[in-house]
Amino acid sequence: MFGDITRVGANFHAMESLANLKRVNGDIGQVQSRLSSGKRINSAEDDTSGYALSKHLQSRVNGLSQAFDNVSTAKNVLNIAEGGYQAQMDILQQIKENLTQAADGALSSAQRGAIGDRIESLLTEFDEINDQTKYNGYVLFNDSNADRTMTFQVGEEEADTFAVSFDNSHRTNVGESGTNVDYDVLTVVDPTDGSNSISSITDSAGAAYTDYTTNADGSITFTDAGSYTINFDDSTTSSTTVGWSSLSQDDANDGITRLDTAIKSMAKTIQSMGDYQARLSSKEESLS
Repeated sequence: MFGDITRVGANFHAMESLANLKRVNGDIGQVQSRLSSGKRINSAEDDTSGYALSKHLQSRVNGLSQAFDNVSTAKNVLNIAEGGYQAQMDILQQIKENLTQAADGALSSAQRGAIGDRIESLLTEFDEINDQTKYNGYVLFNDSNADRTMTFQVGEEEADTFAVSFDNSHRTNVGESGTNVDYDVLTVVDPTDGSNSISSITDSAGAAYTDYTTNADGSITFTDAGSYTINFDDSTTSSTTVGWSSLSQDDANDGITRLDTAIKSMAKTIQSMGDYQARLSSKEESLS
């Protein structure tokens, strides 16, 4: 442009007007960009320091927005878990009622056996609930018979996590304290045949059975229900049947106390789900 100024006959005012027009058009373009986007800063050129600050704030807002969604997902998972535990609690309450009935001396052995069969079917369903309570294909309660922990991201920073522990809840490991509901009906009291010790145990098919525990009081607790032959060192034998189908009045009496313990254990587990949900609700309110 300066070359044009030194030229004879140069129209300086026209060139000045053109420069002003370009500047005004640039300003109009910037204003239109701000109007269309709703943002004051649309490129680093508009405000370099402001651009860096805005992107940091945008990153935080986006992270918090996703964290808010994550909290909602976590609450959904906990609702499903609580539903599974509540279904198991209903089964425990039903079993407690059945055991109270079976503890009555007016019933015959056959009638107690029928009640025992009913309890066995309920406990089978109890385990099914434990194994089938899932979220997105993820088994919530069971991981090789150990408790599970699920960690949720509830903030936009790495450390903003929320860990939830789900108690494993099989019939042999119910709720927070891990009560074994089967223990009494799988235990044979003092099967030692006097002073003789056990040499081996065989199952109904005559195969050696080794999955049992000898307790301090001399009783034996089997892992599986069934009929067994206890062989002693002096070559004598003792036959026994364990399981809910052989429910006795003593088993029913002992089972009442064990079911009370299992119900308390399950109640603590359900309470922990409520505590987690209350904390997540507080986080959800804060994030919103």
